Amino acid sequence: MALLTEIRYPTHWYSKSIAAFLALSFFTLVAAAIISGFLVYNIVTPRSGSQPIDLANFPGHPEQISYSTEDGPAHDGWFFPGLKSAPTILLCPGYGQGREELLPLATALQEQGYNVTLVQFTGDGAKGIGTTLGYREVQQLRGAISALAQRSDLDRSRFGLWGTDMGGYAALSLAESDPRIRAVAIESVYGRPQEMLRLLVNRYGIGSLPLLPNFAEKAFNWLNYRDGAAPSLEQRLPRLAGVPKLFIEASDNSDLARTTARLYLQAPEPKEQATILHGNYAGMLDEEKRSYENRIASFFLSNLAR
Repeated sequence: MALLTEIRYPTHWYSKSIAAFLALSFFTLVAAAIISGFLVYNIVTPRSGSQPIDLANFPGHPEQISYSTEDGPAHDGWFFPGLKSAPTILLCPGYGQGREELLPLATALQEQGYNVTLVQFTGDGAKGIGTTLGYREVQQLRGAISALAQRSDLDRSRFGLWGTDMGGYAALSLAESDPRIRAVAIESVYGRPQEMLRLLVNRYGIGSLPLLPNFAEKAFNWLNYRDGAAPSLEQRLPRLAGVPKLFIEASDNSDLARTTARLYLQAPEPKEQATILHGNYAGMLDEEKRSYENRIASFFLSNLAR
């Protein structure tokens, strides 16, 4: 009792030091929790910067399609028709990317006769659709394929997927559970959404600070408590035996290049590996884009027969 009184009303130098230490520790924990919560909020509500396009006058005659998930709002995609009864390739943008950034890639694949669908995972800010860095994006992608499989102008049993970082995680996750996925091309993928979270925290420049990264991961896990028990991609890779896979590593993103190489090494055959100097398709130079488009088109032409 006397000890508690001394701490509450310190009269000796050592009790004053203990009280100051406890107060400092308390406010440090509170500040770390607040900063981490604010950081995670900004991460899971990215602003993609998506811009609307006039589909009626856009080359390739695209149309808007709608699809939904069991526990989420309705989503929409852009469908570019190819040859009748041809397979469909779905393009999955990465974290914070807008689907309009992938329009040239969609056009390049459509020219090969494929049906192509552009999906959009996230909206703009709090009023848009938030992100789970891959967990619920898998369900959104499954909803898009289910909607496409109702159409009569395409091959309902043959789909290909392309995705980068978050889109790559969603694509590879879905391919492991859906036999309609016959080929997958992924760039800068990771095994668990927490890996992407740590990368994004580091981009804010606070990854080396004590407490903040751990607090941020705890906050993210709390937000996604329903999905947190999902096994990593590595644990599910054996299910992809027999499905052609292309793993693309971007040299300018060393963290995701390492995780992509790790997944490639653990993936069953058939598989291919490619390395590019610059990731982020939208930011590539024209020559780099053409080379990239040719590489993706070549992969699907070899592994996703019409």
